[in-house]
Parts: sequence; C-alpha cells; structure tokens
Amino acid sequence: MDQHTTRTPPSPSGEAAAAVYRPPRRGRPPARRHRPHGVPRPRARLTGLGTGLLTTAVTVAGGAVDALLFDGPGVFFGLVFVLVSVAGAVYVRPYDLVAAPVAAPIAFAAGIVLTSDSGSGGLAGHLLGVFAGLALLTGWLYAGTVLAALIVAVRALRRPSRRRRSPRCSAARRGRSRP
Repeated sequence: MDQHTTRTPPSPSGEAAAAVYRPPRRGRPPARRHRPHGVPRPRARLTGLGTGLLTTAVTVAGGAVDALLFDGPGVFFGLVFVLVSVAGAVYVRPYDLVAAPVAAPIAFAAGIVLTSDSGSGGLAGHLLGVFAGLALLTGWLYAGTVLAALIVAVRALRRPSRRRRSPRCSAARRGRSRP
C-alpha cells in the first residue's frame, strides 16, 4: 500500500470488529546516538534537595555501620562518603549542579555528629568525639567535596549554552535610532 494514502478504520460489523484499529506508523523513530567510547552516559535525575537527602542518608548509614563494626567513624565511613559524593555529583540534574558540592560537607558533618564516639558519655564526651572525628577525617571531607566540585565543574562546562540572541541583535553594529 502506498505511504501517502490514508486508511479508514474498519467498520464495526463482521470479523474486523474484534480487531483494534491502529494507524500505521509513519517513518522510523530517530536512532540513538552512541557515545564514541561505547559507555552510556548516566541520566541526571536528582533534584538539589534529592541530592542532599541522598548524600546525607547514605553517609549517616555508612557512619552507623562503621560505628557498629569498628567503634566510631573511620575508613569505611570516609569511603562511603566519597562514593556517595561522587554519585550525587554525577546524578544531579543540570539545573541543580551547585547542590552536589554544597551537600557533601553538610552530609559529612551530619554523619560525624550522629555517629561519633562519645567516649565517657554525656554532652562533653560527645562534643569531643565530634571534634576528634572532624579533625581526624578531614582528608575524606576534602576528597569527597573536591571530587564533587570537579565533576560538577566538568558537567557545567560541557553543558551547551541555552542562551540565544534575540532576532534584534546582530553582529553588525547599528546606529542610533532617530527620535
């Protein structure tokens, strides 16, 4: 049958009434472009708030596991923090790119405060555990935050500019209009 002719739906009588009419597909869907390296790029889907919540929740959970297994946050906590900071920077949507490097130190501080060793107990012991944790794990904090900032910077630079010049603007210089 020719592409340019149109079909009419079958009449509701007879054997064709049981079949559901579907119009013919016009053309093929556009082919997906593959990345040159063959690695599919992850789609950014997290909002800024979602990135902050994900980073904080996973960091606190990693700190809790580390505190249960090894008596306070340590290397496992740092590794979980760095990995979740990188994941947050990769999966945040382009409009909220700045949220990933901002959420990382907040999540780290929340993880330290909620999972630090209290030592002898009480408020003073907990505060000393928080300060000791922040002092001893600063390298993990910097590593996670800097990696998130670098990933966000690369994503921001690779993002195409959405600004378009107005039709009234042009490369040629115009004279002043006369009143």
